Amino acid sequence: MSQYKIIFTGPVGAGKTTAINSISDVPPIKTDASASDMTKFRKASTTVAMDYGIMNLPGGEKLHLYGTPGQERFDFMWDILVTGGIGLVLLLDNTRADPFQDMRFFLDTFDKFIADTTVAIGVTQMDLSGKPTIDDYHIQLLGMGLKPPVFAVDARVKNDVSLLIQALLYSLDPGLEE
Repeated sequence: MSQYKIIFTGPVGAGKTTAINSISDVPPIKTDASASDMTKFRKASTTVAMDYGIMNLPGGEKLHLYGTPGQERFDFMWDILVTGGIGLVLLLDNTRADPFQDMRFFLDTFDKFIADTTVAIGVTQMDLSGKPTIDDYHIQLLGMGLKPPVFAVDARVKNDVSLLIQALLYSLDPGLEE
């Protein structure tokens, strides 16, 4: 039985905890604490160590899903969590002041891990803010010399998160079957 590890990252409030909660086949482990800094204006609690869930695949294989804290002050966890990972799911909140800045920050921060694996990007909150568009993200990424899969996702919807994970796995191995 094979086991694989996928990391979810992104800024505070992008939907990492929610995505893992919606796709995990077991009750996820969460390390939330009351928000005490500027985060409290976006949400009441925030991840301080990690989120963890498991997605069972056909044939008994398992995907271990790890969500990083979104705040930079917990960035020491980022290096710990990517160890042994096969890919990165970057979630971006389209309602934030500058989601492109967020995207560049996380792609730069995880650049070594991405170079060794791959990345898929999910843009959340597009129902609340239609700008920038997915095409705008593609243009920004092309300007950075990158062509990862990018989707509008609702982190609460299992099929949306599943599509993002499938795109990540397909990027790792284009020969994979659905």
